[in-house]
Amino acid sequence: MTDESARSTSRVVVVDDHTTFAELLSDALDRQEDLENAGTASGVREGIELCRAKQPDVVVMDYHLPDGNGLDAAREILADRPATRIIMLTGNAAADILAQAAGSGICGFLPKDGSLTTLLDTLRHARSGSMVIHPSLLALVGKPQAPEAPDAPALTTRERQVLTLMAQGHDVRANAKHLGITENTCRGYVKSILAKLDAHTQLEAVAVAGRLGLLATSNHD
Repeated sequence: MTDESARSTSRVVVVDDHTTFAELLSDALDRQEDLENAGTASGVREGIELCRAKQPDVVVMDYHLPDGNGLDAAREILADRPATRIIMLTGNAAADILAQAAGSGICGFLPKDGSLTTLLDTLRHARSGSMVIHPSLLALVGKPQAPEAPDAPALTTRERQVLTLMAQGHDVRANAKHLGITENTCRGYVKSILAKLDAHTQLEAVAVAGRLGLLATSNHD
């Protein structure tokens, strides 16, 4: 019973130089049955060393840190332990930062002023190889651009519909329900979109689609 409980608990490290935020989040983690506070750090180097020592399942990382940025720390942590799930927080996201995040291997990008419930749910469901990004941040990456680039890949009407929903920050389940298709079918469209846009994640696909002007016409098919 104890072993089963231990296996179902995700150990979380918090890397943030705002002491009050770090303490509040750590306290919240201590109250969760399926999440465990594995320690806090206030900078890039301290966070990397803490992750090497504690080997957490999930890391909550502020983007802006005193001795660097969270993406640099995330790359080094993932180089040491690729299965680590990293959720990045930021108070003032920029499109270029989110574009860099697309290929970094992190699992999520959330606004720092978002709800605690959303953050805890993201920690619970973070998976390596996937990426969750809050709609308010995704909108920065997926701003429509016109006209459509002449070298943009051809997408079917349904692929454009799925792409538009992706750019709005919806997950596969919500997209499938909205379009009246199965989740497996929706995942198939997502895979096709990623292949056509030469993207590895949904965030990267939205960023590429925005640059190519594909989002400008997605709602009109």
